[in-house]
Amino acid sequence: MREYLLVLFVTAAVTYLLVGPVRKFAIAAGAMPAVRARDVHREPTPRLGGIAMFGGLCAGLLVASQLTNIGRLFIQSADVRALLSGAGIMWILGVLDDKWGVDALVKLGGQMIAAGVMVWQGVTVISIPVPGVGPVAVTPTQGMIISVALVVVMVNAVNFIDGLDGLAAGMVCIAAMAFFLYSYRLWIGYGVNDAAPAVLFSAVLIGMCLGFLPHNLHPARIFMGDSGSMMLGLMLAVAAISITGRVDPDLIGARTGSQTATVHALVPIYIPLLLPLTVIALPLADLLLAVVRRTWAGRSPFAADKQHLHHRLLLVGHSHSRAVLIMYFWAALIAFGTVAFSVANTGRTVVLAFAGLCLVGLVVLLMPRFRPHAPRAVQAIVPPRYRKSRADEPVAGPAAAAEALTAAAEGAEAPAETPAMAELSAKDKALLSRIGSGATALGPRSRSKS
Repeated sequence: MREYLLVLFVTAAVTYLLVGPVRKFAIAAGAMPAVRARDVHREPTPRLGGIAMFGGLCAGLLVASQLTNIGRLFIQSADVRALLSGAGIMWILGVLDDKWGVDALVKLGGQMIAAGVMVWQGVTVISIPVPGVGPVAVTPTQGMIISVALVVVMVNAVNFIDGLDGLAAGMVCIAAMAFFLYSYRLWIGYGVNDAAPAVLFSAVLIGMCLGFLPHNLHPARIFMGDSGSMMLGLMLAVAAISITGRVDPDLIGARTGSQTATVHALVPIYIPLLLPLTVIALPLADLLLAVVRRTWAGRSPFAADKQHLHHRLLLVGHSHSRAVLIMYFWAALIAFGTVAFSVANTGRTVVLAFAGLCLVGLVVLLMPRFRPHAPRAVQAIVPPRYRKSRADEPVAGPAAAAEALTAAAEGAEAPAETPAMAELSAKDKALLSRIGSGATALGPRSRSKS
């Protein structure tokens, strides 16, 4: 565990330190596209954050290759080389898209090429474990199709949710944490050596996301762009493929002592690719809904719109930060709930806890305008967002504000009581102070007629 934590921290540190220089490079290179109608940010923001993430990936794998235990993976398995080659192709494709833009079909073809290169190097589904039957072997062609399809789905699912500051990096980080816990349990708890590459890939993926998130939280200073989102989706897919079809139920059955316990221990992988799909359940649902919505409207499935799940949360009334936190909550609930169900001795406790947390999530989801404030005694030590500001107090309306400005200009006193309505903006107040109200404007004109 200490070696994996070291790799995680090195990856996070290198990614974090590279973001600053990469941001300056993106600005100098002009990788700051204009704000589009479907965007939620208000000013151009540099992209190419995937360059820093790719640097963190290389640094993490370099450190891992020098460690005693993890270093054996680079000799015994070709998965690491396959990951680097596939991630490199995906990263180059994403950088080109962030700078100049790439057609959707060209990107799809590049994603399939990256997946094919990894399959050619051995990252492919070999068999599918079936309860009561055991591993069911698949042909090389079937394994290739399943592997390429999983990579393409994962890549586009992560790319689709990259619409709010910190959303994609945070959700992938949550998914990687859940996958890390499960694969580490298979490797250490049951002696499944084939799960070791998935543990390493998950640790590196967590480090990449944690190192990038501080720069990408709202308001974001830089976006990861397609160079980052597609690479994250590919790494999540590789971690899933490297463990799917390589776990022998008989080996775990020898450790558990019974077939029932073995089935329970292997719940997330008995149905092919169940665990990797549950950890990205929300991005996958968003992807499927987008394809159906656009196809039903007679448009291309790759045509961008502003109707993703995170966009709908903003339309309901949630703030930017709260919409991201809600997506985090549901992603963590589904991912860690699946892992907990495979670990717990009984599923009743997990189901009850899952139902209770779902209720909490629904309550928060249906209360978009709820703004919690800390008591006055602790407002000095809590973040500003939890302090009660003057904007929460009843304020004078536009008409009353105009009367007050007119009265002040004429030397009269402002009315004592005004209706509680929206306050004028600073720009409107400056305009009124220059031209006066309607009464003062009519004064000189009436005198000129007389």
